[in-house]
Amino acid sequence: MKDFQAGQIVQQSHYKSFQPNLINRAWVLDNMALIQLLGQADRELGRLDMYSEYIPNIDLFIRMHVLKESTQSSKIEGTQTNMEEALLEQEDVALDKRDDWEEVQNYVSAMNQAVATLQALPFSARLIRETHKTLMQSVRGKHKQPGEFRLSQNWIGGVTLNDAVFVPPVHTSIGELIGDIELFVHNDVQYFPELLKIALVHYQFETIHPFLDGNGRVGRLLITLYLVSKGILKQPVLYLSDFFERNRSLYYDNLMRVREKNDLQQWFKFFLVGVIETAQSSIATFDNILKLQKKVDSQIQTLGSRTASARKIINYLYQRPMIDAVKVGQVAEISSASAYKLIVDLERFGILREITGGKRGKMYVFSDYLQLFN
Repeated sequence: MKDFQAGQIVQQSHYKSFQPNLINRAWVLDNMALIQLLGQADRELGRLDMYSEYIPNIDLFIRMHVLKESTQSSKIEGTQTNMEEALLEQEDVALDKRDDWEEVQNYVSAMNQAVATLQALPFSARLIRETHKTLMQSVRGKHKQPGEFRLSQNWIGGVTLNDAVFVPPVHTSIGELIGDIELFVHNDVQYFPELLKIALVHYQFETIHPFLDGNGRVGRLLITLYLVSKGILKQPVLYLSDFFERNRSLYYDNLMRVREKNDLQQWFKFFLVGVIETAQSSIATFDNILKLQKKVDSQIQTLGSRTASARKIINYLYQRPMIDAVKVGQVAEISSASAYKLIVDLERFGILREITGGKRGKMYVFSDYLQLFN
């Protein structure tokens, strides 16, 4: 790895672009500090996977993990939607915030669709393109070839190609470079640790920047997809965008450091620290969810004949912790009058909290649960 060369600057007609070297080759791991970090990351990931296997109704909570990932990954790109806003229905979102809201919802759809598609389609260029198409559907960038690799030059930072911070490779080389990623991902002959493999794939994908828009979000989404596709995680419960967002400058600096100084080891260390911290944080979140579940279950058990209806609402809130009286009635299949009585009970327990302050159209939030993801 000491001999690693990221690529070279290539003179085009009136600008210079970066041409990355291919990554599907034999790799030698010879840095003890990196090996130690890798071992720790593997252990924490194993613990997280164990939690996801033994937590009852894990699917209820995965949706919130995906929603958090979508808000944080989009936030890196400048989108300002927070978790509370992301939980709203479209008609309840302010007009000036709907574009951001739609991008977050598309990320959720892209992640869910991609994970489901893994059952029939391997981690591949086709999967990447289909994921990008869903991500860019009917939002800003919808005219920038959704689901298709670019046919023109793009750049990062700056106003023009000449003052850009980074210019990715020319579009004519994208096919070969993405094909090389595919070969590397499925190369079972030359061993390389899976966590370092996806770290390298993420770096290479962001360097290629194969789409006209949405590269950052797709590249971060691929991390979770890869771990699920390889069976390292049985459920999609590890998302690094929150770590990348909190360390945004380091995230970009370490990616650029690889291109400019061939320092792949520093990027690997940063990535592994992200895996370790994120896995530990996710485990703590699951622990707190289990404690909250136990507390809430004991509270609603005291509701007698309304316990069954309350349980339906609680299960809904674990997936979408914001609700109004109409939805309470629909989910629990009870009358409006019974829905309001149930809301009063859940407010009394501190499970629901009214957040709109109005007399009509009141909205309630399962604040203790939502706070676990904030």
